[in-house]
Amino acid sequence: MKEYKVVNWKMGLANNNKRLEDTLNRYAKTGWTVKYIAEHTARIVFERDKNK
Repeated sequence: MKEYKVVNWKMGLANNNKRLEDTLNRYAKTGWTVKYIAEHTARIVFERDKNK
């Protein structure tokens, strides 16, 4: 079984790529993988196995 997490990512005027990379890496360390990034709403959907 899978579980999902939706994160609102706030874009700023500077360091967007670095901040996005840091966000993705932070969730990856706890077992989450990116399922989908909604470009126009700045949402990231993560997925992982539920029993982790």
